[in-house]
Amino acid sequence: MASFEMGDRKKIGLGLTGFGIFFTFLGVVFLFDKGLLAMGNILFLSGVALTIGPKSTLQFFIKPQNYKGTISFGFGFFFVIVGWPILGMILESYGFIVLFSGFWPTVAVFLQRIPLLGWVLQHPLFRSLMDRYRGKRVPV
Repeated sequence: MASFEMGDRKKIGLGLTGFGIFFTFLGVVFLFDKGLLAMGNILFLSGVALTIGPKSTLQFFIKPQNYKGTISFGFGFFFVIVGWPILGMILESYGFIVLFSGFWPTVAVFLQRIPLLGWVLQHPLFRSLMDRYRGKRVPV
């Protein structure tokens, strides 16, 4: 098995990304508090930049197939900062889904390897729902 080493910069980046998600969650729970949402966005973006590097982050956001997600996420971030957090979060959510939709299969494989959660995700009912979502033909 290959060794996976993580440098200090990546550890800090993952921590910032986690705190960004946590502050965004708190901002939504506290009725779209724009301060928490803005802090969550800043921490999330800086965490991603530290985790994969600034150059890779910029390349990811300016890929032609990611323009729609980048523009939506950017406008959502702008609306959160300006003071329209509900509209901003709707746009950001759409942008996040479009930007990171290519990572969902990797996340699904990772989640299936978690002991208890993996057992639930391997259940035939859940698998048939996921196959329908992916567009595979499932006999009924």
